[in-house]
Amino acid sequence: QLQLVESGGGLVQPGGSLRLSCAASGSTLDDYAIGWFRQAPGKEREGVSCVRVSGGSTYYIDSVKGRFTASRDNAKNTAFLQMNSLKPEDTGVYYCAARRSWGSCYGSPTPYNYWGQGTQVTVSS
Repeated sequence: QLQLVESGGGLVQPGGSLRLSCAASGSTLDDYAIGWFRQAPGKEREGVSCVRVSGGSTYYIDSVKGRFTASRDNAKNTAFLQMNSLKPEDTGVYYCAARRSWGSCYGSPTPYNYWGQGTQVTVSS
């Protein structure tokens, strides 16, 4: 059974950076697409990005394009979300999720079978 654990969240000032990690255990991530989602207070969970099995990534929120970079290191069985130039509107709980995939990526939470517990990101001065 695949298990995911996020880490790397915290409090950061606007313009700062954070690097989220999504460490997997119980199985290798080689055959899984990895999605990153966030949920702000009072809002629905939204797709931020997805990293394909091949390593290619897609970003679903226009405001994060050019600031966020999603990647994976299969040797470490870990996925990453590098977040730069953070803004207050990036505040929320960030989740990683996984679904066995053969090339597809998904911006909706529905297709994902495995979820981490989430890590809080707060951008505030």
